[in-house]
Amino acid sequence: MAFAAVALALVPAIALGAGFLGTSAPWVIGVAMGTFVLAMALTAGLMRSHYPHTRLGGCNTVTQIRAAMAALLLIPVLNPAIWSAQPVAIFALAAVALTLDGVDGWLARRTGLTSAFGARFDMEVDAALSSILALILLGGGAAPDPITAASLLILGFARHVFVLVARALPWLRAPLPERLSRKTVCVLQISALISMLLPAITPLAPVLLPAAAAALIWSFARDILWLRRAAG
Repeated sequence: MAFAAVALALVPAIALGAGFLGTSAPWVIGVAMGTFVLAMALTAGLMRSHYPHTRLGGCNTVTQIRAAMAALLLIPVLNPAIWSAQPVAIFALAAVALTLDGVDGWLARRTGLTSAFGARFDMEVDAALSSILALILLGGGAAPDPITAASLLILGFARHVFVLVARALPWLRAPLPERLSRKTVCVLQISALISMLLPAITPLAPVLLPAAAAALIWSFARDILWLRRAAG
């Protein structure tokens, strides 16, 4: 119930945020809100069967807020002109969403509400944020050459491809050991995408994005090799 109440409270906040970004198009706002509602409905269903605690906790509430921010960032995907008109606002929104990524984990540990569900929820919001940021940049013309475009696709969708392949290869679904380097690469991945939202930094995309994509490929390759060896 608490999860649903927070989600419902965030829906009008998305509409308010849309106005802040300078759009009043009903279909654009509707897609952003609808996507968020659908994502929260699916998450609530998983939470009922996989969340081991009786309290929602501030950690999951923060992750819900981050999901609402990701949904709000769909607006410049649907209307690329908004990025040109409001680059600083979009950058600030994405930067806050990234900053809160460290808050939810800290709250979970501090309140004793850590769980595999919470970690997965956080990871999927990160993946969604990366995809949306990549789509903003692709739609806004931040990829002047094929290598930069390919880097954006890698940074935005590597996680989704991994999950799809894992459906066919069960050994890829085994738990991985905790690694600080994996978390560092994730922050680097999203930070690189966010930095490209600023017009002053966008011209550096052909240099920064391939470097970030190479780090992400290395991180995935190392984990895949570890899983392969663990599976025997």
